[in-house]
Amino acid sequence: MMAGAKNHDYHILPPSPWPMVGSLTAGIMAVGGIMYMHEYAGGGWVFLIGLAGVLFTMYSWWADVIREAHHGDHTPVVQLHFRYGMILFIASEVMFFVGWFWAYFDFSLFPVAMQWVDGQVERSAEGAAAIVGAWPPKGLEVINAFELPLLNTLILLASGTTVTWAHHALIHNQRGGEKTGLWGLLGVGNRDGVLKGLWLTVALGVLFSCIQAYEYMHAPFPFKGINYGASFFMATGFHGFHVLIGTIFLIVCLIRAYKGEFTPRQHFGFEAAAWYWHFVDVVWLFLFVTIYVWGGWGAPVHGG
Repeated sequence: MMAGAKNHDYHILPPSPWPMVGSLTAGIMAVGGIMYMHEYAGGGWVFLIGLAGVLFTMYSWWADVIREAHHGDHTPVVQLHFRYGMILFIASEVMFFVGWFWAYFDFSLFPVAMQWVDGQVERSAEGAAAIVGAWPPKGLEVINAFELPLLNTLILLASGTTVTWAHHALIHNQRGGEKTGLWGLLGVGNRDGVLKGLWLTVALGVLFSCIQAYEYMHAPFPFKGINYGASFFMATGFHGFHVLIGTIFLIVCLIRAYKGEFTPRQHFGFEAAAWYWHFVDVVWLFLFVTIYVWGGWGAPVHGG
């Protein structure tokens, strides 16, 4: 055996500028954000320059990873470790949302004595009649959980089925040939099923975001000045941001599917997007039950 021969399933990455470029541009973005919040001149422009650099780094780095896959560097053991990495990333995202749920339960189980009167917060003060702590605060109208939030729940559940349809269509394509009966109707076992499933999932994701934006514009309570509004918008808003990221993730997978870059044996990028989308679905179910249904139980409903 030659001394320089490769006798393992891993590959040595060539030198890459993207870790250094990403660190520098992320630092610029952070400095710009701080300058903007402290109202320094040009802070917004510094932030946008840093953001553009971060987005360019993400695009270039992932493009390099895709090229490595095309070159055959992503062996089965490398793909396995990619999956471990994605699992750990989703686990970190779970803990991120645990923090927002924790804050919401802390506010709701130990409410501050206040009430909502004519769009303003009134708190109890020494010497005044005590206002009993309640959640939501007395006088506050909440969003009806069984209107737009329920519709969005059904939309996300449907999107989970369509992305699974696309995934199975890709996996079963390994067998080849045309499918008949129900499988053929659904497109399982051919490229057409992958594209249809992804198109539907992307469309449902966009529809969810549009409905949530409409809900925010007509919310009967503000973001600031009240714990209910702050915890509601932070928890559901960060979920909405994750839906946006997941939708972009799936759009990239759709483009790659049209290029024929996924195979039944090598499609980690698609698999990672599907896992991420299922994670978004599960988080929304918890948000719907705890914040919309339980968190607004007994309170007057806006427009009701």
